[in-house]
Amino acid sequence: MHILLVEDDQQVANAIRRGLELHDFAVDQVTGLAQARAALQHFSSDLVVLDLGLRDGNGMTLLAQWRAEQQQIPVIILTARDALADRVAGLQAGADDYVTKPFELDELIARIHALLRRSSGRASPMIRHGALEFEPGLRELRYHGEVVCLPRRELLLMEKFLYAGRRVLSADQLNDSLYGYGEEPDSNALNVHIYHLRKKLGKNVIETIRGLGFRLGKAE
Repeated sequence: MHILLVEDDQQVANAIRRGLELHDFAVDQVTGLAQARAALQHFSSDLVVLDLGLRDGNGMTLLAQWRAEQQQIPVIILTARDALADRVAGLQAGADDYVTKPFELDELIARIHALLRRSSGRASPMIRHGALEFEPGLRELRYHGEVVCLPRRELLLMEKFLYAGRRVLSADQLNDSLYGYGEEPDSNALNVHIYHLRKKLGKNVIETIRGLGFRLGKAE
C-alpha cells in the first residue's frame, strides 16, 4: 500500500519513512503544500499522513481543499498541535484520524492499518478471499491455511489486490503501490510479479482485463 507523507521536518520525515518502509509500505515523502498537491495528482496513494505546520502554509488548508474537491483518500493528521480545539478543527476539516507528536511508531502503524480497513469497508483485520487469508498487521498471507512466503513486492501486490476486491486496478495504480519516491520500476516488472503470483497461488488468482488493467480473480 502507498502512503503520501507530508512533513517538512526532514529528520522526523526520514524516521517515519524508514518505519513505514520496514512495515512494507511504499512511501512518497514531500515537504509542502504544492508538492503534496502535485503528488496526489500524479500518484495513486492509499492514505496521507499530513503535518499541519508546513513551511509554505497550513496543512489544514490543503485538507479542506481536498475535501472540497471530493478527494476521498483517508488522511491522518500528524502534528505537534495537541490542543482540543486543534483536534476538533482537524477532524471537522475532514481528517479521518489525528495523532499528536511525540508519538510511537507502532501506534501510527496500527492506526494506518485500522483506517485502511475502515476505508475498504471491512470490520475484521483479516482479509479473506476464497482460499486466501491475509492479515496486514502481521504481514502474513495464507493459502488453504498454509503460510505463503512471498518476496516483499509480491506481498505488496497481493495486499493491493485484496484491499481492492474485484475492482479493476490500472498498471499505474499497481506500480504506485509497489514503488516509493525515487524508485523506478523496470518496464516489465509488474508483469513478472503477476506471473510469479499466478504460479504460486493459481493461474486465476489475478485476472487481466484487456486495455484496463488487472483485478483479483478466483483463489480456489
